[in-house]
Amino acid sequence: MDCLCAGILFADVACAPIPRIPEPGELIPTAHVQLALGGCASNTAVDLARLGFRVAVSGCVGDDPFGRVIIEALEAGGVDIRGVHRLPGIGSASTMIINVQGQDRRFISTAGANTRFTVQHIPLDWVRQCRVFYVGGYLMMPGLETEAMVELFRTARAGGAKTVLDVVLFGGTGYWETLRKILPETDVFLPNDDESEIITGLKEPLAQAKRFREAGAKMVVITMGEKGSLLVTDGLRLKAGVYPVEFVGGTGAGDAFDAGFIAGMLLGEDPVGCLRWGSALGASCVRAIGATESVFNRAEAEEFIRQHHLPIEEI
Repeated sequence: MDCLCAGILFADVACAPIPRIPEPGELIPTAHVQLALGGCASNTAVDLARLGFRVAVSGCVGDDPFGRVIIEALEAGGVDIRGVHRLPGIGSASTMIINVQGQDRRFISTAGANTRFTVQHIPLDWVRQCRVFYVGGYLMMPGLETEAMVELFRTARAGGAKTVLDVVLFGGTGYWETLRKILPETDVFLPNDDESEIITGLKEPLAQAKRFREAGAKMVVITMGEKGSLLVTDGLRLKAGVYPVEFVGGTGAGDAFDAGFIAGMLLGEDPVGCLRWGSALGASCVRAIGATESVFNRAEAEEFIRQHHLPIEEI
């Protein structure tokens, strides 16, 4: 397979943008509310499959209606779901997403079955066969914060795969101590600037990237929302802007960026090309309130990249 996506699987309940947050006891109407796929591993897998890559996903859901929604959406998206485990006695992860016009989205979330996901749930033969091994939602899954997970990344790299890591901070502590153990086995680390500030205690994205690099990450790409992205690797530091699109909702934009960046890697692009692919898919995602519904397919992405300029400079 081209990419194995392991990590958090969610069902998202999202509202169309509302003018403001309701007062206590107040009802504010919205154009519609939708139930759709969410979670880093889910979103990234579906986005990559839409680009035509062979993708499998590994994670845990509960034996409940939300779990069925997640599995059906992944399967409909062309993703191999044999690595998804349905666990009895626990609910599936779900998030309520509140979109307010002109503001970043707000989340109310339960981690559900993701807290039961362990290294043993990930098919070892898939790890050895894939070209890219992506883990999304790290630091939210205690069962992956182990030496066995570090060894699994090491196994993937020994087999020729590139390891890609993204994180979600979920009210825990000790992030740095956990993260520094796996960064030396990470080829590409893809946090956002808010997460990076909490993890490192540093405000400047460049300083954050340097800290992650010093801890062993081969390449660090920090996404910064409307401010673009920053890439730091051996002998190269790049600052990219954003593609101009109409913003509707930001849910899934980081995962779409991850998928685009991985697509660039699979297509043999250099770091500049990978930033273009990541930025293009991230831009396509924000045109809708759902995490995957407006993400480009391969032909759309290639045409968009040809027709639009992404400012990228060395710093």
